[in-house]
Amino acid sequence: MIKFSEMPYVRPDVEQMKKDLAAMTEKLKNASSYAEAKELFLAKEQEAKHGRTMGTLAHIRHSIDTRDAFYDGEMKFWNAAGPALQEYEQQWTMAMLASPFRKDFEAEYGDLMFVNAEIALKAFSPEIIPDLIQDNDLSQEYEKLLASAQIPFEGGVYTLSQLTPFKNDPDDARRLAAWKAEGQWYKDNQDKLDDIYDKLVHLRDGMGKKLGYGGYTPLGYYSMGRNCYTREDVERFREAVVQYLVPVADAIYRRQAERLGKQYPMSFADNALEFRSGNPRPQGTPDDILAAGKKFYNELSPETAEFFNTMLDMELLDVLSTEGKEAGGYCTSIPDYGVPFIFANFNGTQHDVEVVTHEAGHAFASWMNKDRVPASYIWPSMEGCEVHSMSMEFMAWPWEEDFFGDDARKFRYSHLAGALTFIPYGTMVDHFQHEVYDHPEMTPAERHATWKRLLGVYMPWMKLDGDIPFYSEGEGWQRQHHIYSRPFYYIDYCLAQTVSLQFWALLQDDQKAAWAKYMAYTRQGGSRVFTELLANAGLESPFDPHCLAGVCEKASKWLADYDLGGIR
Repeated sequence: MIKFSEMPYVRPDVEQMKKDLAAMTEKLKNASSYAEAKELFLAKEQEAKHGRTMGTLAHIRHSIDTRDAFYDGEMKFWNAAGPALQEYEQQWTMAMLASPFRKDFEAEYGDLMFVNAEIALKAFSPEIIPDLIQDNDLSQEYEKLLASAQIPFEGGVYTLSQLTPFKNDPDDARRLAAWKAEGQWYKDNQDKLDDIYDKLVHLRDGMGKKLGYGGYTPLGYYSMGRNCYTREDVERFREAVVQYLVPVADAIYRRQAERLGKQYPMSFADNALEFRSGNPRPQGTPDDILAAGKKFYNELSPETAEFFNTMLDMELLDVLSTEGKEAGGYCTSIPDYGVPFIFANFNGTQHDVEVVTHEAGHAFASWMNKDRVPASYIWPSMEGCEVHSMSMEFMAWPWEEDFFGDDARKFRYSHLAGALTFIPYGTMVDHFQHEVYDHPEMTPAERHATWKRLLGVYMPWMKLDGDIPFYSEGEGWQRQHHIYSRPFYYIDYCLAQTVSLQFWALLQDDQKAAWAKYMAYTRQGGSRVFTELLANAGLESPFDPHCLAGVCEKASKWLADYDLGGIR
């Protein structure tokens, strides 16, 4: 069993890859039988898996230490190689779509690979290759800027991730000081952040216009592989969030202000503190958290036991927050070895536990579907993927004492409240991006004003009092990585969170039935579109307003009735 550190990385020869792919495409066009076409298809699958493995290894190792000169160079190589190869991928895709054996492929592998291929064609043209390379470089520049943060605080120096525990500190003065210190770093780098995003917006708008879409938004939807819902569906979801969920979230924050002895609405710093005695914190060291995760997955099911033990044995988790490490967290997969990888930044907050459940939810889904052909069926579209992770967080509720000890009661309240209050924020992120790409001519100041206006719609519990200028002046969006690096991704979290709340509701009645439904959803991988995955598992679509209304009603009643006795 090879460990992650032992997996060899070799930069591939891009010119040879182009030649090989072009040759396979020509052979596919000239295939005289389905057997011959299928053999080429499977060979292409293997070559693509190896290329993705090398690119993923470079990405992970660069994320772990952005100061590493070798992998920094490799990421620059991949930033250029990906778009350059995309032209040849497009030729292959066009040959597959035009193949006389298309119906044979559909009979064996389903039609979704062709549906998605047609969408992918709409998201690319050789003429935007230089723009895609520049997009990658600017996104990497943003990530490196955030990873480089060195923030002075109380005599020490911290990264953005390492500062997070202080932003949740029960002491009002210390917590506010931490928020101000973080905000000041962003303020000090305001010009760079504005400049990077301004370039990205105009670059993406230009790509959309080159492809004939009049702007970036349609291209953004195609790039996200949206295959079963439209902008209009998202707008209706946003309306349902404002109608059903914002009042529920508002009530949560009003009760929080009462617990803390604060006046509503509260500042950003005070909204970050849920309990006067402090937010729930995991017990023990990072190793203790991973041990609790091992116990959870061992007891949850035979499948999760095998999965998580493999992750630990192959060292497929890198979770400590270290200098030079990229901020945030993610799960990816390493195709040649059929394994996922989890990247995170533990910082002593409840987020550490959510990494072990959320990112491992992604990883488990990948593990369960690792042998799917085509490999594109391993993962569903992004909102489908986020159902795996957000719902796995709720599956861990019976084991929270192992993670949190005496803080388990706090955590359950905090977790459900956080799921509800997150959706308005995530929906606002999506709404903001629609505004930005609908009006690419906006100045940085106008973008900040737009964010501040939307705060009043989606998060009226935030007091814009000027205490922390970075946030109160509408600039807080600049800490949201997806806005820079993954445009239009964020609504996926909101749709998935709505589905995960259905799992939460099922868990209150029958844990075994909830797990069976989770597995029914997960075992499908990405073989169907999001709405069909849900229907096949007996789940409601978040695009049905009654779905959001129903989960809001049950969850808000649970929170209102929850016994917080003895918890300050």
